[in-house]
Amino acid sequence: MSTVITSFKGPFSDGPPEHLLDSPEPDLTRIGLKEASRVAKVVILIIAFVVRRLATGLISKLRGGDTSFADSAANGLIDGFMHLGPTYVKLGQVVASSPGIFPEWLTAPARRCLDQAPPFPTELVRRTVEEDLGVRIEDIFESFEDIPLSAASIGQVHGCVLADGRNAVVKVQRPGLREQMTQDLKVLHLIARVAQRTKWGQSANAIGMVNDVSALTAKELNPVVEAWNQQRFRDLLWSYGDNSNVTAPELYWDYCGPRTICMERVSGIPMDHFDEIRARGLDGELVLRRGAKAWAEAVMVHGPFHGDLHAGNIWVLDDGRGCFLDFGIMGELTDQWRQVMRDIYYTCVFDRNFTRVATAYRAVGVFPEGFGTDEEIGAAIGMIIEPMLVSGMASVNLGELITSSVSLMKEFGGIPPQELMLVGKQLLYIERYTRELAPDYAIITDPFIVKNIFPEAAKELAAKLGTTYPD
Repeated sequence: MSTVITSFKGPFSDGPPEHLLDSPEPDLTRIGLKEASRVAKVVILIIAFVVRRLATGLISKLRGGDTSFADSAANGLIDGFMHLGPTYVKLGQVVASSPGIFPEWLTAPARRCLDQAPPFPTELVRRTVEEDLGVRIEDIFESFEDIPLSAASIGQVHGCVLADGRNAVVKVQRPGLREQMTQDLKVLHLIARVAQRTKWGQSANAIGMVNDVSALTAKELNPVVEAWNQQRFRDLLWSYGDNSNVTAPELYWDYCGPRTICMERVSGIPMDHFDEIRARGLDGELVLRRGAKAWAEAVMVHGPFHGDLHAGNIWVLDDGRGCFLDFGIMGELTDQWRQVMRDIYYTCVFDRNFTRVATAYRAVGVFPEGFGTDEEIGAAIGMIIEPMLVSGMASVNLGELITSSVSLMKEFGGIPPQELMLVGKQLLYIERYTRELAPDYAIITDPFIVKNIFPEAAKELAAKLGTTYPD
């Protein structure tokens, strides 16, 4: 029986090597024989899965069922995506989160891609960890759980106990994932170029959609970048000496490698388990406010912010703290764009001076020379946004303001950062939790959210409203 090494130091003990933090995007326009063969396989498999679902739906209809052909075809398409692997699962996730582009009969089945990725074999997990760390699993872990705690399109998570008794988890990337996804993205890009010639392809911007998936996965396919972003986010979380009720798992760098991330194990429930949150007697609104405050500080002050706030990545821990998980998708605004966000937020919370928003947009090149005055543009923005703020729908409309701003910038030839759309999407996630946990709460009028960003103005507003800050 081997003895567990208590003083183990892995390849990343001193932090990740700088050269591994680069995540270049692949050239999707270069197609070879492998991609041509893959196109044929993809088309044949998807047709087969769709036909099978249509046949099942037809039999159901003949027996009195009410399944529509559209539902059957959509479910067949998603069956095909699940079978074809991570790239197509990721594409399904894009469809599921784009209800404005795709119809409900397609986005509903696509939601299966959010949480139903099949796990890969245990022997591959063990081999990957051992190759990354250079030792046998039995030599450095007190115990290692072969059954995964969760599986996703990029990788899966296994529980373990470190040599010193700390409970941890190891997140392992699927073997051969980068090569497979690069090939599949080239195939999708080719299909998108064909689709772009159709009316639907143009309206859905098929090529842009594939490019977005490629940009996101370039970083998400690099576990080293993910771990580094998690460390940066965690280090900055308590910069102001508060946020003690919000956390992110601690990284255990001694046990990390190129495809392996080892971190603190946490216990809790996803943010959208609303009934269970209430059953546990937890203050959902308070958890939400604390988490939103920490996230807003990341966006407007610190830099790296979480870019995928779906409920699987936001938990309420058993001790009542909020916890951010899975840092595969992150954003980081430049100093100029952080100032834009601060100007937007200050305007919406404190004085409704929308001229400031127009000035901020002009400073980053949103409006061309000679396009109105800041006062005129600000008045137009205010006519749309201010009634929404007064009606208490602020959390929805701040997200909509951001996403609408991206469209406006593109109309005038501006090039908004991709991170700005990420900000808008996360605000819409937060609004969803707000509707369920605190329907009368408006994040945009809560001075607590910006108590560290605009301390004096927030203090004055809190006094005016007669509110006190929570711990």
